[in-house]
Amino acid sequence: MADHDAQLRAGQDALRESRFADGLAAAEAVLAAEPDHADALYLAAVACRYLNRFDAAQGWLERLNAARPEYGRGWQEQGHLNRAMGRRDAAIDAYRRACRFNPALEAGWRALADQLVEAGRPGEAQGARAEAERLKALPRELAAVANHLYEGRLLRAEEICRHFLRRYPKHTEAMRLLARIARELGIVDDAEFLLESAVAFAPDDVTLRLDYIQALRKRQKFARAREEAEALHARDPGNPLFQSHLAIERMQTGDYDGAFDLFDRILQRLPNDPATLTSRGHALKTRGLQDEAIASYRAATQSAPTLGDAWYALANLKTYRFDDAEMATMRETLARGDIAFMDRVHTSFALAKACEDRGEYEDAFRHYAEGNDLKRRQSGYDADRMAEELERQKSVCTPDLFAAHEVEGHAAPDPIFIVGLPRAGSTLLEQILASHSMVDGTLELPDILSLAHRLRGRRAGASEYPQVLHRLTPQQLSQFGQEYIANTRIHRQGAPFFIDKMPNNFRHIGLIHLILPNAKIIDARRNAMDCCFSGFKQLFAEGQEFTYGLSDIGRYYRDYVDLMEHWDRVLPNRILHVQHEDVLDDLEGQVRRMLDYLGLPFEQACLDFHKTDRAVRTASSEQVRRPINRSGVDAWKPFEPWLDELKAALGPQLVS
Repeated sequence: MADHDAQLRAGQDALRESRFADGLAAAEAVLAAEPDHADALYLAAVACRYLNRFDAAQGWLERLNAARPEYGRGWQEQGHLNRAMGRRDAAIDAYRRACRFNPALEAGWRALADQLVEAGRPGEAQGARAEAERLKALPRELAAVANHLYEGRLLRAEEICRHFLRRYPKHTEAMRLLARIARELGIVDDAEFLLESAVAFAPDDVTLRLDYIQALRKRQKFARAREEAEALHARDPGNPLFQSHLAIERMQTGDYDGAFDLFDRILQRLPNDPATLTSRGHALKTRGLQDEAIASYRAATQSAPTLGDAWYALANLKTYRFDDAEMATMRETLARGDIAFMDRVHTSFALAKACEDRGEYEDAFRHYAEGNDLKRRQSGYDADRMAEELERQKSVCTPDLFAAHEVEGHAAPDPIFIVGLPRAGSTLLEQILASHSMVDGTLELPDILSLAHRLRGRRAGASEYPQVLHRLTPQQLSQFGQEYIANTRIHRQGAPFFIDKMPNNFRHIGLIHLILPNAKIIDARRNAMDCCFSGFKQLFAEGQEFTYGLSDIGRYYRDYVDLMEHWDRVLPNRILHVQHEDVLDDLEGQVRRMLDYLGLPFEQACLDFHKTDRAVRTASSEQVRRPINRSGVDAWKPFEPWLDELKAALGPQLVS
């Protein structure tokens, strides 16, 4: 690796000195050992362009795009190449992509402006040039921060940004960038604090306010996010961007009529706007209005056939069946080389579901695999690192730890945590229990994960969590528990108990028990092959990176089972394990078993869960609105010829 770095530096020096053949040779030396090395592919493409070897340059860029689909500099170089070849429209498209994937590319914005002027589009050119001038005016350090951020070097970006803020503590653009870095790292409370402070310093900065609204939504502070969106909308009630943000916040706070009114107003001004039609479809789906949601999604696909989000939204209903014409359109879209990265991912998953519904299992698996391969390259998930993280929970969370804090924490019995893996049946359990008069259903709440992030600390190269659990005082444990109850109250409707359905909380059961010793914990478990393959077929919005590879998801399931066995040893009889297949076979028996564990009286509404009228925001939203059925059992079997990698990762005991 060190040799590669030295070769790349030598190649970059050669390009600066106009020794383009030497630069190409350096790049090729690295690529001989590491064929997908993004920086080497980029260097090779630039060298070939300067050598007027345009076909070779295009070949390097196609390889770069396959390896790093959202690498802004790669698309900027594609723009330069298209311009050199006299392909102005293609250059404009490439520069737009470059600036979308890396908005800090000053050269990309300037080149885009120049090409737009040549195309006779001065209004658009003015906007691009203004963005270039804004970037030019940034302090040099912040320009570097932005580039590191958008090219995925988050820790380096954070280091430079914090150093800058120590000298200029009220610089709002630096605060905005650091908040973005925090959000990318999952430290959403830091992002909220930074943006709240920045907005106080610059209350008229619309970009800051939009980022602040997003941070509040990420923190699930929906009432505050709506207040901010209402204030922005009041400034310019006819602005479609402000209307769209307010519509989303109204939806999040349960004001669906208000959201639909805004969506309709946007569509009156921008008929057939695909993004609005898709957002409106999401709102209709959440309210259980499936036919109307389908109509809105289909209108979006007809308006913008390459919009993958709308195609996937239809597939994600789980009940929609695509017709021949729709499948042909999706195939045509995937055959194009110019669609955006996430459009390709969404369309791949949607077409896979369409093929599966028709029994075309080989084609279905191929499209699922293509979509997952793209996402896995983007995510950078490391299964070894995750296994080490879970192993640390076992080594730190010992019987001695819990014995030392036996009567500490916050005594509230309100929370019911449903944990496990995604696609394990947790939404069904939530819908059953939320149908009880004494239980509120909420969301997949981020509060425990956020607390774990806070406890990790900021020591370079090391994490203080979970080791820090041994150093927490009784006062801290009680305070954390009280904060959890206070911060989650906004999601409740007044029942004495409520559900937190964040599946990844299984990693933090030790922390949960220390701060909320009277909380109930239900482990939603499903047959390993069904659960893992269902996760592989599901495109998650965020946070489930282990699902994008069969080996990764198999290892994760195995590590999850191992950690749950540890929790049972160190916290005996504290966790109720509920097997999904048992719920399907004996609904009433399992409902009574769960209610007994929770100390709640039986209510018939829990058996009639599919009649409960409540918003459901997960991928299983349509499935839990139907009576109990076994349609998902053994759904992996038609795909068995292609699942050897999953079986090997799980091991024979879990497969059987």
